[in-house]
Amino acid sequence: MLDHFDSCIVGAGVVGLAIARKLAVSGKTVIVLEKAPWIGSEISSRNSEVIHAGIYYPTDSLKAKLCVEGKHLLYDYCEKNQIAHRKLGKLIVAASDAQNTQLEALKTKAENNGVHDLEWISRAQLQSWEPNVAGTAALLSPSTGIIDSHGLMSTLANEIESHDGLLCLKTEFERAEPTSSGFQVWVNSVGEPYQFTCEQFINAAGLGAQTVASNIAGMPKQEIPTLYYCKGCYFALSGKSPFNRLIYPMPEPNTTGLGVHATIDMAGQAKFGPDTQYIDEEDYTVEEEKRASFAIAIQKYFPGLNPEKLTPSYAGIRPKIQAEGEPAKDFIINHSAANRINLFGIESPGLTSSLAIADHVWNLLS
Repeated sequence: MLDHFDSCIVGAGVVGLAIARKLAVSGKTVIVLEKAPWIGSEISSRNSEVIHAGIYYPTDSLKAKLCVEGKHLLYDYCEKNQIAHRKLGKLIVAASDAQNTQLEALKTKAENNGVHDLEWISRAQLQSWEPNVAGTAALLSPSTGIIDSHGLMSTLANEIESHDGLLCLKTEFERAEPTSSGFQVWVNSVGEPYQFTCEQFINAAGLGAQTVASNIAGMPKQEIPTLYYCKGCYFALSGKSPFNRLIYPMPEPNTTGLGVHATIDMAGQAKFGPDTQYIDEEDYTVEEEKRASFAIAIQKYFPGLNPEKLTPSYAGIRPKIQAEGEPAKDFIINHSAANRINLFGIESPGLTSSLAIADHVWNLLS
């Protein structure tokens, strides 16, 4: 007789953990499969650790809706569970009078997305608040913040286990086949084969989501989008942070990211990134040679930067579902079978949206 679980979740990044926690506290028996030896070792631990406001995304998109919902849920969850976070605020800086118009359009888009707290900051006010930042105007987003993402993931994992959920590390999903009441699942767990059955199957495998989906019998191949690796590197700035808030340039038209921006981590160190580079395979090296291009991008809003104070820090990979040069695509939360959900393209704002994504998946399965 095989072990049986109500819900199987593949992937123990922040989104998989949030979904598993939602199901576990709702009374489901849960098993989480994670091929790595620890939780959140890929996308979830290699990002800016920013709680986003929901400004940039197309109105009525899942990214916009789930980011705005998720932001409120995340701040509440952090308060209740004493997870380190700071609502620092963010300044989106226009570098020219021409960009002021774009900034006004961005404020309108944010309002359409349900973000009503943006404040227009004049050049004089910007200079007063952030004397090291050059710009003609800025938008203040007071609800943008930073979070200890590892603390968040540890808390989610502890909640799963305190509700009798199983978190199986070093466990690689191999295949799943539909049964009359759900799925039979084959895995390799710490070098040993293991089979079990489950009623619901949720694929939140991040960079591995397409591979997992292709190994679910009956999953239509045309519903599995192509995965594109998009690398983003970060450089740390030695010494005291020259900023009090997060500093973002205006997004360049037709880019795949938000530009090389300045963030501050929970320890108070400033870092810059990420850039965007489509690559063919996983690679987390940060090349020293990138320092020059980073310096050029940063000096547009921080002209006093000494490039010698930039040191290579870390890199992450976004699970893009659009090719280089194509328009940005929305999250895909595929629910084409009643008890099977596949999540594709969960890049930024996935961390901010994680608890809202969990609620969304719960509603789809209920």
